[in-house]
Amino acid sequence: MPKFALIYRGGSRPEDGAAHMEKWRAWSTGLGDANVYPGMPFTRSMTVSATGETEGSGDVPMTGVTVIEVDSMETAMTHAKACPHLDLGGEIVVAEGMDMPM
Repeated sequence: MPKFALIYRGGSRPEDGAAHMEKWRAWSTGLGDANVYPGMPFTRSMTVSATGETEGSGDVPMTGVTVIEVDSMETAMTHAKACPHLDLGGEIVVAEGMDMPM
């Protein structure tokens, strides 16, 4: 079954952090077995390119990631649309992983 990264970008700090975390936990728990990696918020990022390094991750900064394992992009999108990150004015990039032998 394919894995998908839900990459969080932007969004404001919640006024009530505890209430937001309660929504987050409920959403995360509701993913059930699909939740491969519940999430990691980002505090700082750097971008590395062939020409050097820059602070940040672009115009809309990445703010975290969750990895889920579901049957299709459509199912991954449904989970993303229910994520409380959207309540903060952020957006979620849904990217399908590719299994590659290493």
